[in-house]
Amino acid sequence: MGNNYYATINNTVERLNSQEFDGKLTHKGRDGEPYPSINDLYDFINLCRSVIFPGFYGSSMVNNQTFNYHIGVRVEKLFNILTEQLYAGLCFECKDEERKLELKRQKSLEIASKFVEKLPEIKLILRTDVEAIYNGDPAAKNFGEIILAYPGLKAIVNYRIAHCLLELGASDIIPRMITEMAHSETGIDIHPGATIGSYFAIDHGTGIVIGETCIIGNHVKLYQGVTLGAKSFPTDENNNPIKGIARHPILEDNVIVYAGATILGRITIGEGVVIGGNEWVTTARVRS
Repeated sequence: MGNNYYATINNTVERLNSQEFDGKLTHKGRDGEPYPSINDLYDFINLCRSVIFPGFYGSSMVNNQTFNYHIGVRVEKLFNILTEQLYAGLCFECKDEERKLELKRQKSLEIASKFVEKLPEIKLILRTDVEAIYNGDPAAKNFGEIILAYPGLKAIVNYRIAHCLLELGASDIIPRMITEMAHSETGIDIHPGATIGSYFAIDHGTGIVIGETCIIGNHVKLYQGVTLGAKSFPTDENNNPIKGIARHPILEDNVIVYAGATILGRITIGEGVVIGGNEWVTTARVRS
């Protein structure tokens, strides 16, 4: 009985490692190459939140006398974590002939350094997002309540960080992991490749989906359950979806989209247009 048991295990292991699965569901690490860590990225995001919103996240002892110390320590920590995760992402996505670990290490350091330089800009645009959410929600008592408790802002924070990293040249896997962390936490799915302007407000938020090639202007507000998606996927000669084409909506400035609305395809929703709840939109809209 025991021999049959071990034979079953061995046969199963051999089959799981067989060409039947053509290697596409397996990632085999190589010596000297780190692997992206969701736990380390959680630490990185928490450090970013504590730097952008000091006193709300991280140490509650931040004051005028200790501000530079607390922020300096956290920026150094997030820089070190980010550098390692960027390096892991570059290694994760590289082919054998592209290994060149020292070049990847240098690129990771350069991207992490540029990201640190961008932190004040990220904070400035998030300031507009907090203000937009506050002005658009009569239930919000103060900025602190939004920073600590509103899922929409948490998703926007992760998006702003992930989008910045993508623009700076990080491998796709790291920004995607960062926005999917917010997706798991809030139920709000924003692709890091989307382009979103200032004063962006999400109300309630659960179930919102914003696709990779969306372009969203300034002072746009979305309610729960909104989908900004693609209508169909053009395919190549092998019937595989063609990647990298613009397939999601454009929302111009001052657009409001109410709960449950679905907007599909590369269409433009013009400045000041209001999309009602549960509407299905596949053609361009302009303000009448």
